[in-house]
Amino acid sequence: MARSQSSRLAKIFTDARAEGRAAFVGYLPAGYPTVEESFSLMKTLAQHADLIEVGIPFTDPMMDGPTIQKAADIALGNGFRVKDTIAVVRAITEAGGNAVVMTYWNPVLQYGPEKFAEELAAAGGLGSIIPDLLPEEAERWATACQNNDLDPVYLVAPSTTAERLESTVSAGGGFIYAASHMGVTGAQEEVASSAKELVARVREVSDLPVAVGLGVRNGEQAASIVQYADGVIIGSALIQAAEDGRLAELAEELAAGVRK
Repeated sequence: MARSQSSRLAKIFTDARAEGRAAFVGYLPAGYPTVEESFSLMKTLAQHADLIEVGIPFTDPMMDGPTIQKAADIALGNGFRVKDTIAVVRAITEAGGNAVVMTYWNPVLQYGPEKFAEELAAAGGLGSIIPDLLPEEAERWATACQNNDLDPVYLVAPSTTAERLESTVSAGGGFIYAASHMGVTGAQEEVASSAKELVARVREVSDLPVAVGLGVRNGEQAASIVQYADGVIIGSALIQAAEDGRLAELAEELAAGVRK
């Protein structure tokens, strides 16, 4: 079995479930469109989301769709640096929100995994999601997380084999990120039906909360996922809403959706 539900990160999901709802997890890139403006956007999202995934803009994003790539390019063009992530996480914490980082391994490795984990924890961060860091290659990061009371969150997908799924969830903590479909991120007309089956597979081998991401774009879709998952993850739709000046409006709609 994977780690227990006793961590600070897992508690966000179990507390939401105790209220008869799922947790609303929102993703925004740090430094978008500028570092200062991202502080304001994150604080707005923190008023509605149970957990914020703070993305670290990266030049070679293998998993990110066009909306997130565009936002990352804007942030990088405006001078974003990896160290700014810590300030963004601190701003979320000070606003009463909860944060994890979502990044690729290279920026963390270049920064220094031990230093990054220590600073992330000091800023109030709860964990990390690193899609390109496999559990069997993550010993250094896992140790840094353990030393700083952070949870390493891992992703599984519909194509994940039974053996790989069990080993992945056993290495993870906080919650399991269930990618609803194969491919890059981006809002979809409908969330893949394979998501429900994937959540069921995870629950056969783990008692960690399971959150579904990739494709969610509105409160109605969020409400449909609540029926079988512990959390709903929204990213691209929130970035688009921020660009259109309606972040608070969509965040409120999504927060209502996970309560249906």
